[in-house]
Amino acid sequence: MGELPSPTPPFYPSLQVRGLSPPVYCSTVIRPIHFFVFAASVWLAVAAQKIGLPREQVLQHLAGMRAAERGMMNVAPAEGEYLENLARKVKARRVLEIGTSNGYSGIWLALGLRETGGRLITLDVDEPRWKLAQKNFAATGLASIIDSRLTDALKELPKLKGPFDLVFIDAWKPDYIRYLQMTLPLVPSGGVITAHNVHSHPQDMQDFLQAIKTDPSLKTEFVSVGP
Repeated sequence: MGELPSPTPPFYPSLQVRGLSPPVYCSTVIRPIHFFVFAASVWLAVAAQKIGLPREQVLQHLAGMRAAERGMMNVAPAEGEYLENLARKVKARRVLEIGTSNGYSGIWLALGLRETGGRLITLDVDEPRWKLAQKNFAATGLASIIDSRLTDALKELPKLKGPFDLVFIDAWKPDYIRYLQMTLPLVPSGGVITAHNVHSHPQDMQDFLQAIKTDPSLKTEFVSVGP
């Protein structure tokens, strides 16, 4: 496979690397398969699951979550759409999220997964936030494709069996290196691991950043998604 395509507007009008500061994502593609940034108009030739509310109603609920549920450290809407499209782009059937919070990013991932026939496993140790996430998953009608677990990810990850096509890490930053080490065996060649806040919290994940930059089995890209 050749070099990554340049994220210029004619090819990626909706979601593109805009060179914004700070970049918020580190996307590590396992082994030789490349990582792509792509537009919301990209669709897969997969029959969508008839699950959940219509997209516009789900987006309205997501907007309401941002307005009413403060302090949840959620991804931005453009980042959520990026995750949705990434799940579709890699035709994900199994996705793992480390850090559920109130379910905001999980709902975005589920929007993509209902089109690929996939399912999400999401982990969080905070019970109040986990309970709030269950309400949001139910309110959007997406709970049937989301396995939301109230658990310590570091204790749960050894119990999981792969493969996972996509992993999203957005939890306790000093543990990113441990999450990486524990999820790598679960992700096959061509799978994708994404990590949030790598620019805003580099001091808390130096070991993780060093690992993803130097491991020859990984192809790593730092991506700005916004505004």
